[in-house]
Amino acid sequence: MATRPLILAPAGNRASFLAALAAGADAVYCGLKSYSARAEAKNFTIPELAALTELAHRKGMRVHAAFNAMLTTGDLLRAAGLMKDLVRTVQPDALIVQDLAMIDLARQNGFAGEIHLSTLANAGFSGSLDWIRRQLAVDQVVVPRELDIDEIRAMAAACPDGLGLEVFIHGALCYSVSGRCYWSSFLGGKSGLRGRCVQPCRRQYQQRNRPQRHFSCMDLSHDVLVKVLRTVPEVKTWKIEGRKKGPHYVYYTVMAYRMLRDEGHDSQKKREALQLLEQSLGRPTTHYRFLPQRPQIPLQPETPTGSGLMVGIVKGTAQNPYISPRQPLLAGDVLRVGYEDDAGHTIVRVRKPIARNGRLNFKPGRRGGGGHQMPVFLTDRREPGLNRLLEDLETELRAIPEPQAGNQPGGLRLPAAVRFKKGPARDMVVMRAATRSGGRGAKGLWVSPQTVQKTSPKAMASVWWWLSPVLWPASEADTAHLVARLLKDGARQFVLNAPWQAGFFERPEDLQLWAGPFCNLANPLALAALKQAGFAGAFVSPELGSEAFLELPRISPLPLGMVLTGMWPLCLSRVISDTIDTRHPFASPRGEEAWARRYDDNIWIFPNWRLDLSDQRQQLEKAGYQWLAHLQEPVPKTVKLKPRQGLWNWNIGLK
Repeated sequence: MATRPLILAPAGNRASFLAALAAGADAVYCGLKSYSARAEAKNFTIPELAALTELAHRKGMRVHAAFNAMLTTGDLLRAAGLMKDLVRTVQPDALIVQDLAMIDLARQNGFAGEIHLSTLANAGFSGSLDWIRRQLAVDQVVVPRELDIDEIRAMAAACPDGLGLEVFIHGALCYSVSGRCYWSSFLGGKSGLRGRCVQPCRRQYQQRNRPQRHFSCMDLSHDVLVKVLRTVPEVKTWKIEGRKKGPHYVYYTVMAYRMLRDEGHDSQKKREALQLLEQSLGRPTTHYRFLPQRPQIPLQPETPTGSGLMVGIVKGTAQNPYISPRQPLLAGDVLRVGYEDDAGHTIVRVRKPIARNGRLNFKPGRRGGGGHQMPVFLTDRREPGLNRLLEDLETELRAIPEPQAGNQPGGLRLPAAVRFKKGPARDMVVMRAATRSGGRGAKGLWVSPQTVQKTSPKAMASVWWWLSPVLWPASEADTAHLVARLLKDGARQFVLNAPWQAGFFERPEDLQLWAGPFCNLANPLALAALKQAGFAGAFVSPELGSEAFLELPRISPLPLGMVLTGMWPLCLSRVISDTIDTRHPFASPRGEEAWARRYDDNIWIFPNWRLDLSDQRQQLEKAGYQWLAHLQEPVPKTVKLKPRQGLWNWNIGLK
C-alpha cells in the first residue's frame, strides 16, 4: 500500500526557508547559529527563526530544528540556554540531534515535540532500532545514505511501535559514512561532527603522479525511484540535503519530489519533475546503492563534481579571463570558478543577462591566475518568478513581529560523578589479528571471523572485544552470530563503537560493556545516558583538546578511557574509487599521505602518521583515566610512516 511521506526541505538561510514554503514542502529543517552540523551555512537567530516558524505553521508547514553537533562539557551551559529559548520562543515541531546530551537537555528545558536521531549518530542496522526507541525514546531515525532499498525494508520491518524512518532522497553525498569522518579535524582541527568540515575529500589527491579528485562524490538523486519508498510505510519522511544551498535549489527540488510523490503515475509529470531536478543546480547525480541489483559507485574522478551546474570553462588569459556560458545567464546568478583548492578559484556575480555562448569577463581570483580551462559552476539563481514568490512571503513575514531573545540560563542538571582511585592507568593494545602477545597491558581484538576462530576458549574472557564502528544490515546477522559465539565461549568484555550495538546483548548487566571511541562521547550528559542503559565505562572522543580531555574524568558518571596512541582513521566509507590502488599510498597537495584498506564491508582511510599522546600520559592519569588504548594497525610495505607529533587537537582544541 502506498503511503504519503513528508517532504523535508533544507534551509540554511531566510530565502531558502521561504523557497521551501513557496514550493509546498511539508516540513523544513534548519539550524541556529550554534550547535548545528552545517556551521558554514548562514543559519538563524532565535528571533528570526521564531517569526519564520510562525509563518510556516500558519501555512501548515512543520519546522525541524537541527541541534545536531557534538557537544563538549564547555558547551552544555550555553546549549541549555539556547534550548530554553528555542522551546519558549520558536516551538519547533521536532529536534534533530546527534549527541545524546541534546535529548536530556531538550527534556530538562520542557521540549515536548519529536526527537529525531541524526544520520551523524550512525544507526544503520536493524537491531539498533529497538534499543534506540526503548532507551532514548526518540521518534524518528535518519538512516545512512548508503542503504539500498532492501536494507531500508529490513530496517523498516524492525521498527518498533512509535518509531519512524527518515530517508535521504536527494543532495550531496559525503565520501565518509556520516558520523565516522575525522578527516577535516585530523588535518586542520575543524570537526565535521561540529559542522565545521572543510571538505578535504573534495580535494585532489595524487597517486602514482596522477592527481585526481578520487573521493569527491556525485550527488544522490533517487528521482523516479522514490515510488519504491512509498511502499514502505515506516518511511515517514523523504529528506532533501542542502542547507548550504540557495533558494533556487530548494524550490526546484521540492517541486520535483512533490510531483513524483503525488503525480508520479503521470508520465508527463515525471518528465517535468526530472527537468526540474536537472535545473536545480546540483552536481551530476547517482542512484548510489539504492538498487541492490545495480549499485553505482558515486565516484567519477574525471567528472567535474563541484557544487552547482557546470556552465562552461574559463577562457582568455590569466590577466583577462572570461566565460562563454553553455546556457543563458540571468542577472543575479552566482558562479563559482573552479574548486576551493584551485589557485584561480573565485566567486562571480552576474550583473546583467548573458546570452548562450556570449561573453562574461571577470576579475581573476585573489590567489593568482585566471584559472584557464577551469570549470565554472552556476551555484545560485534568482529568476523573476521565484523572486516574486519570495517577495510575497517576505511581505507576510514582515507583519509577524520577531520576539526578543531570552538571556536567562537554561535548565542544566549534571549527573553525579563517579568516584574512583586515581593512579596508573591500564593499557589496552587493540589488534586486528589474534597473536600470543600484543605487548604490555590487556589485549583488545577487533571482532572478526578470524579473531574469534583463532582465540582459544581459555583466552576469551581476558580479551576486550571491539565491534566495528560501522555495521550494515548485510553484515548484521554475521555479527550477531559472532557475538553469540563469543558469549558462549566465555567472552565478557566488549567495546561497542555505537551505543545501539548493545542491542546484541540480552543481559548487559552480566558483562563489561564499554562505549568505544567512535561513539564520539565528549560530555557528562551523554555519558549518563549510557550509564542508564547499562554501560560500565566509556572511551571518550579522540578529537578533544587538552582542556576537555583533562576536565571530563572529574565530572563523568562513568569510568573513562581514551586512545593514547595508534593509527586512527581519517574516515570509514562503504565505497572506493576504481582509480585508487589500495596497495599504494596517495598524497594531498601538501604531501600528507594516506592509504586505504578494506575490513569487512567498510573501507578505512588511514593517514601515514600515528596519533601519539604518550607525552601527556602523566596528565591523563592524574586526571583520572582508567584505560589508555593503543590501536595497532598493519601498515602496508609501500607506506612510510612520518615521524610527526601526532597530537591531533590536544594543543589547538576542538573547533
